[in-house]
Amino acid sequence: MILSDLSVKRPVFAAVLSLLLVVLGAVAFIQLPLREYPDIDPPVVSIDTSYPGAAANVVETRITQIIEDRIAGIEGISFISSESSDGRSRISVEFNTSRDIDDAANDIRDRVSGVLDILPAEADPPEIEKADSSDDVIIWLTLTSEKLSAIELTDYANRYVVDRFSVLPGVTRVRVGGGLDYSMRIWLDRTELAARGLTVAEVEDALRNENVELPAGSIESQSRQFTARIERAYRTEEDFQQLVVARGPNYLVRLGDIARVEKAAVEERTLFRGNGKPRIGIGIIKQSTANTVEVAQAAIEQTERMGDSLPEGMQMFPAYDTSVFIRNAIREVYSTLAIAVALVVLVIWLFLGSARAMLIPAVTIPVALVASFIVIQAMGFSVNLLTLLALVLAIGLVVDDAIVVLENISRRIEAGETPLVAAYHGSRQVGFAVVATSVVLIAVFVPIAFLEGDLGRLFAEFAITMAAAVFFSTLVALSLSSMLASKLLVATTKNAFSRRIDKDFNRLRGAYLWLLDKCLKRWYVVVVVFLALTALAAYFFRSIPSEYAPKEDRGAFFVLVNGPEGASFDYMEEYMDIVEARMLEFVDAGEIDLAIVRAPRSFGNLSSFNDGIVIAVLSPWEQRRSAWTIMDDVRARLSDLTGVRAFPVMRQGFGGGFRSRFNSSLAAAPSSNWPSGATSSSSVSRRTIRALPGWMRITRRPNPRSASPSTATGPPIWA
Repeated sequence: MILSDLSVKRPVFAAVLSLLLVVLGAVAFIQLPLREYPDIDPPVVSIDTSYPGAAANVVETRITQIIEDRIAGIEGISFISSESSDGRSRISVEFNTSRDIDDAANDIRDRVSGVLDILPAEADPPEIEKADSSDDVIIWLTLTSEKLSAIELTDYANRYVVDRFSVLPGVTRVRVGGGLDYSMRIWLDRTELAARGLTVAEVEDALRNENVELPAGSIESQSRQFTARIERAYRTEEDFQQLVVARGPNYLVRLGDIARVEKAAVEERTLFRGNGKPRIGIGIIKQSTANTVEVAQAAIEQTERMGDSLPEGMQMFPAYDTSVFIRNAIREVYSTLAIAVALVVLVIWLFLGSARAMLIPAVTIPVALVASFIVIQAMGFSVNLLTLLALVLAIGLVVDDAIVVLENISRRIEAGETPLVAAYHGSRQVGFAVVATSVVLIAVFVPIAFLEGDLGRLFAEFAITMAAAVFFSTLVALSLSSMLASKLLVATTKNAFSRRIDKDFNRLRGAYLWLLDKCLKRWYVVVVVFLALTALAAYFFRSIPSEYAPKEDRGAFFVLVNGPEGASFDYMEEYMDIVEARMLEFVDAGEIDLAIVRAPRSFGNLSSFNDGIVIAVLSPWEQRRSAWTIMDDVRARLSDLTGVRAFPVMRQGFGGGFRSRFNSSLAAAPSSNWPSGATSSSSVSRRTIRALPGWMRITRRPNPRSASPSTATGPPIWA
């Protein structure tokens, strides 16, 4: 073999080649993103449109159907799902896995821009976003204060906290959860309006026309130039009370005459508490290619640095960290990798009986494994549980090539050849066999990467990593292993321990030959045993349950609370208090560290308040029961709530983003009793358009919820 011959003749070449592989592999490893699993999420583009005050059926006919019809013909669509609720339309478009998400988003924007003139003038422009599982919050920080209210905490977070975390490496966005933003709230008095012959629309027009800040030009002289600014006339409650809404022959109608004006939160119907205490959340969202563990660690370190600069009585600390499970899982895989390498080296020493021979595979195995990261980085993969699992399993394959070369060289040295000659001829003698074996292994794993669907994308990184490790093991075995054998191996006599090992293996060999002779004489017994084992294996294969992914105790779970359609915030708050009180029992027992209560689940939807969520951050694994046991206990304790559905779910590692996992959880949610007298409601309309070859099929999903007519009053007008 040319490579082995050159490596034995030019040992510096073999050493430099291996060092180059190690350096390039280390650089690639540093640049690789760290994920829990490979990215298998299909390209999804969402279209959100707000139509304040419109009923769900109006939103569906005036917005949702128009946009759906416009985008239905875009290339590569897998299916379109839509949800029309009161005042809001949401359309999710999933594309084929081969479609580039940037091109898909651009096509959606082009099509939607063509229907803007058809949409109602009162509707906000559609917001088009690329949906990604990496858009989920990876760590929630909570901000509490003994002196400041929630609205003041929100103002402080927006002014001083958000920007500090936004500039951290790998952070794409910072979300403020449970915050209350300042606004000027105007509560109209219908009696006063009717007495003066005014309408709400006229009040809105007056606010838009008067409460403006226009450019005032500039003032210039021969030596100076200034930009003029006219200060906004309406800044305080008193200013807005003096705003002229209408004019009569001899009088003026001011806003204070027909309304109550106060400076308060934009929307006060929100709930965010941790262990029963009000607080706000700071959610960190990482970039899609960023290292989850590093971003979370940087956020925690930034929290510690900001601790001393916070106002008196204010505290900020991590509440929910998704990187904890990833960090522990990756650490366990690294430990398994180190243990596997150590055991392989130990077994080689036991068989060969030479410390010098043991050093050769001990050096070549890490070189082949580290070099595999070059291919992982070039293919755009990531460091995750499957790629690391491939490296763990590849150790047994990687070491085979080195052992074949090493054993043949050792045999020739024991036959009387010098180490240099034995390395030269021994490597040449088995070189073709080593290459042939590696090609067969690569041919086994590479086709897995061509599987379609989620499984294909999931195991592609596993297969390519295995193939890369096998390829580099062949390269290292025919270069570095041959060179090291020519320098390290010598003809030595075995010690007493090695002779004892050889004696035991010879005894085992004799037992095997005896058993083989018996089996050949009674071949029919072997056939019967083989058939029985095959039947038993088939039985166990059919009886063992199958699932897409195993259950994992991820150190945290969620309790989803859903009320009847049209339920008011006061209605949900009453039940959320009950759910929180029962969850705090687990906090007192020491099994849950923090129970975060949030309602509604989506702060952006001001027209729906009929849901909530509890994030239960569990104690360390060794200090509690299994999370599944705790979830069963939670489910039993919340089963008697007849006014809402409350059920725990575990955040899954595979598939979709956080929102899609919640949607699937809702679809599979157990049913429960609703309040007596509940009637069917159509305030939410959902439908799915699935793209099939040559035609489109539209299926309507019935509304699974039922509710009493809503008695909640709408939010006030605010400026």
